[in-house]
Amino acid sequence: MPRIEELLKNYLDYLEIEKNRSPKTRANYEQYLKAFFADQKIKTERDITAAAIREFRLSLARKDTGRGGSMKKITQNYYVIAIRNFLKYLIKEDYDVLSTDKIELPKVPKRQIDIIEYADLERMLAAPSGSDLRSLRDKAILEFLFSTGLRLSELCNLKRYLDFGRGEITVRGKGEKLRVVFVSEGSAKTIKAYLDKRPDAEDWLFVSLSKVPKGSKKTAKVIGKITPRAVQRLVDKYARQAGIGERVSPHKLRHLFATDLLRNGADLRSVQEMLGHSSITTTQIYTHITNKELKDIHKNFHGRRRQG
Repeated sequence: MPRIEELLKNYLDYLEIEKNRSPKTRANYEQYLKAFFADQKIKTERDITAAAIREFRLSLARKDTGRGGSMKKITQNYYVIAIRNFLKYLIKEDYDVLSTDKIELPKVPKRQIDIIEYADLERMLAAPSGSDLRSLRDKAILEFLFSTGLRLSELCNLKRYLDFGRGEITVRGKGEKLRVVFVSEGSAKTIKAYLDKRPDAEDWLFVSLSKVPKGSKKTAKVIGKITPRAVQRLVDKYARQAGIGERVSPHKLRHLFATDLLRNGADLRSVQEMLGHSSITTTQIYTHITNKELKDIHKNFHGRRRQG
């Protein structure tokens, strides 16, 4: 085995075992680093030079994605971050390699978030109005997403037998980190109504249901754990039913959860903890939305003595 492949395997094992990263993260890092090694013919750690990284970045920037465009800056960043973190690991293991200070990340435009209006959200949450199992499940999912700010994967992996009446539950998030999320009274009620209707003993909180033809007297059958794609489809369906023109995703409800907290006076650190962000920088993407309210404050309170 070439030396660089051996070092890569050691690094990937370190990521998974010591850093407790998910198998998906391991696979992504392996993909990024192997692409770099192949492109620049890296055989040993000494081949990772500033010139090699610069050449690789040029090839990424010029790479045709096959869809008539070049690779996005943010995607290019993932490759460079992987190289930098690999070098950090090698330095920690006392290898004589290029300093990570020599590697700058490409500048990317600040991420902008579009959110729907509160009135639109209320119509959307009220859209599943039936008393059948599917409607009760869908209402519980929408309310729960907005109440907790959970990631889609976190929602799909919830177990059924949790004490939602306590107003808080513990979830396992990215990197297997545990955090407490809070469940509103209204959301807890929708969960109870949904679970009271469930005829099965399936362990998952949210389940997929069999299709029932319109007008049929048959009831939907539980067919296992709900998939992320099914949740995306139902969120989009009720957004359209509520007359919302733009596409609404489960992640957009997470954005709404965060901005609602900030607009009502929550501090950034608390919101960071509730969202499960490892870095406050990630949470700061929401500040540009809440800062719009500063314009009204400026208008109402600045230079009032000069008016008239």
